[in-house]
Amino acid sequence: MQVIVLGAGVIGVATAWYLAADGHRVTVLERQPGPGLETSFANGGQVSVSHAQPWATPAAPLKIMQWLGREDAPLLWRLRADPAQWAWGLRFLRECSAARTRANIRAIVGLGLESRAALQALRGELALEYDHLERGILHFYTDAREFQQALPQAALMRDFGCDRQPKTAAECLVIEPALAHSSVPVVGGTYTAADESGDAHKFTVALAAHAARCGVEFRFDTTVQALVRTGKRVSGVRMTSGETLAADATVLALGSYSSALLAPLAPPFGIRLPVYPAKGYSATMVLPEECAAPTVSLTDDGWKLVFSRLGNRLRIAGTAEFCGYDTTLNRVRCEHIMRRVGEIFPSLLNEGNGSGVEFWSGLRPATPGNVPLICGTGHLGLPGLWLNTGHGTLGWTLACGSGRMLASLVGGYAPALDPRPYRW
Repeated sequence: MQVIVLGAGVIGVATAWYLAADGHRVTVLERQPGPGLETSFANGGQVSVSHAQPWATPAAPLKIMQWLGREDAPLLWRLRADPAQWAWGLRFLRECSAARTRANIRAIVGLGLESRAALQALRGELALEYDHLERGILHFYTDAREFQQALPQAALMRDFGCDRQPKTAAECLVIEPALAHSSVPVVGGTYTAADESGDAHKFTVALAAHAARCGVEFRFDTTVQALVRTGKRVSGVRMTSGETLAADATVLALGSYSSALLAPLAPPFGIRLPVYPAKGYSATMVLPEECAAPTVSLTDDGWKLVFSRLGNRLRIAGTAEFCGYDTTLNRVRCEHIMRRVGEIFPSLLNEGNGSGVEFWSGLRPATPGNVPLICGTGHLGLPGLWLNTGHGTLGWTLACGSGRMLASLVGGYAPALDPRPYRW
């Protein structure tokens, strides 16, 4: 088939790769001048099946209420006169039940395990290099109550196949000795040895180059204006240039911007995709040769931050700000990140690295339960259109598994994983 993939982030490129591997003729359309230049550009760098707990949990509503109005809150809900934000928020509350949280964790862990294995196979097959480390991920806690609350979630993940093991404070320091310098004592943690880290942007660029050599056509600096329908079927796209491209299948992998193309398709109310942007932040520090920086990827659950070593760089990323499509850097939130770096790794800022930090923000496409949408839309009366979006903070973790699942659905054969939890 002739397939158009909209978006050349890590999800779109992985999807294009697996579609091409199945023999389809693939064209990728991207508005940026190259692959991986938006949400995939400077994320946390973790391939973290252990990060499968969704934001929507029974404890979340109270926490969000306590954080309202705090510019440095780990999750900041900035109230707007935006019907899409309110509709998403109501769906989020519905996902906060214990039963929905358990189902969502199961779905995320299942796809995460499948995706991590696919990534490892792809890395071996193509000899991809992207500053990856296979040293596991350590969730550490500096609050005893938060540590105790994390243990049942870790046990649940183990039930679903993610080997996230509890660790004492002493064991955490053995796994990552750099934590011994923290001015805030570590009280315990959980460790997932099979998790990884790596530069998602470098991976996306490298995989796109391999895909291009295998016949995938990439058209950069190209903005799609609308989906084109022939009868009820989505039959291609129209660009802002006026050019129309026909396709047997069109894959929407535009992250937070996927909703905009769907809204006009079914007047008067349109199709309202349950995906809303959650702005995340990152800081990247170039490290001197001799420094007390971590080499194991870390997750600071209390502050919703991750730390990943990417070659001679340290990437610190996290937090979520629900403020629409604004990508402006909030200096308070940037300072919040660096304040935590100074607490956990004080020598990094003392060694003069604070002045050379590069800050970045990107829009994560979040569904209310953090389970991505990987499916066709034929059941909605729109055959010919496929979704691969809504991965939230886990786009890098879930990219290869999502791309492989979408390719199997387009090709009409059964994926390795039950696709029903990811069907909209």
